[in-house]
Amino acid sequence: MEGADELMKYRSPLVSRYASKEMAYNFSDRKKFTTWRTLWIYLAKAEKALGLLITDAQILEMETHAEDIDFVMAAEEERKLRHDVMAHVHTYAHCCPTAAPIIHLGATSCYVGDNTDLIMLRDGFDILLPKLARVIDRLANFADNYADLPTLGFTHYQPAQLTTVGKRACLWLQDLVMDMRNLQRARDDLRFRGVKGTTGTQASFLQLFQGDYDKVEELDRMVTEMAGFRKAYLVTGQTYSRKVDIDCLSSLASLGASIHKICTDIRLLANLKELEEPFEKEQIGSSAMPYKRNPMRAERCCSLARHLVALIADPLQTASVQWLERSLDDSANRRISLPESFLTADIILSTLQNITEGLVVYPKVIERHIRHELPFMATENIIVAMVKAGGNRQDCHEKIRVLSQEAAAVVKQEGGDNDLLARVQRDPYFKPILDQLDALLDPKTFIGRAPQQVARFLSEEVRPLLEPYKTKMDVKIDLEL
Repeated sequence: MEGADELMKYRSPLVSRYASKEMAYNFSDRKKFTTWRTLWIYLAKAEKALGLLITDAQILEMETHAEDIDFVMAAEEERKLRHDVMAHVHTYAHCCPTAAPIIHLGATSCYVGDNTDLIMLRDGFDILLPKLARVIDRLANFADNYADLPTLGFTHYQPAQLTTVGKRACLWLQDLVMDMRNLQRARDDLRFRGVKGTTGTQASFLQLFQGDYDKVEELDRMVTEMAGFRKAYLVTGQTYSRKVDIDCLSSLASLGASIHKICTDIRLLANLKELEEPFEKEQIGSSAMPYKRNPMRAERCCSLARHLVALIADPLQTASVQWLERSLDDSANRRISLPESFLTADIILSTLQNITEGLVVYPKVIERHIRHELPFMATENIIVAMVKAGGNRQDCHEKIRVLSQEAAAVVKQEGGDNDLLARVQRDPYFKPILDQLDALLDPKTFIGRAPQQVARFLSEEVRPLLEPYKTKMDVKIDLEL
């Protein structure tokens, strides 16, 4: 039974457990080898159009069998020939006997191998970009909704001046906006390897066209256009430069760093009970502690983001050790690192969309935390108010210092609440400003221009970036947990 056999083999959880169907298909054998056949069809069509003796019947036969792949035969051929491309040439030729003589005519293995990789990279970005746009959209809505809700800021993970829940979300958004631009640039910078021959000189095609340079250039242009690329790389070795892989995977690794930071923040805030990711009605947080609500989605994102960040080391090292026109020690590594980077990015974007669609904020908990810390933060405002009421700044500073130390001792040594405000109210020295204390301690007076910064950032930098994806915003994510 095939299902039972599959359970006897290792399966990557990136595909078996996490990735979307469209990204899993993008790097599948079916997509890869049907693309090889499509590329052979493009080559034959262009060669025929430029005068080679290729018939309509041969091209029709190739098109008829483009998806009719005998994977068993291909595997047997590869075991025999020890060459994956020639195995598939023979398999394709077997079902296209008329076209057999012209399949792969003038090409090298990298004509199908590298060009297919470039198509998969392009299509991978086309899957990721709308997903990233949706995450940004959900987070922008969240930032807008909580633009003016005061919350404790943290530096060194110690309480600092107030910010707002929405402004903090904009810090996350700013990183994702940079990632969006990086992914779009990496996608748009991709070119086609095109028709270049064994060492990139196009010598075999020049021979096919009897030294006609213009026809060789036109062949390259035609096939590039058929494959949906605007440009081909003007110079290659046997392969396209492996710096291209660095460019693509570095944008994904950078995205991984952003998502790790965002989800770490969510986990820290969940510990404070200020913010929570969605939690299903029947979800179990712990097998031993039934009260727990663990931030498992954010933890999954962090776990996979570390893998995504680590994968950038592969193309960096691969590019650095390519000898002269090429060496084959890139191949096995790229079979792993390229798909895994896109599969991992796909998973964490889907998970983060689910998180951002259901983030829960607890304003009362946030308010309580502010009350614990705000009296200390308000001391400068109290001093200024006393000076305006006729007091001496140095005298007031010393009074506040002593009362603050006493209140801090209650908090740290006795585990009590911050009673600095009550101490100020009991001290006759502060009688001239007692009627101002509520206003001096209004949290909204401590958030600066945070709400205005949120509004401007969303309108000027976030919403315009999402405009090309507005028709793809309604997709919801139901995670298989």
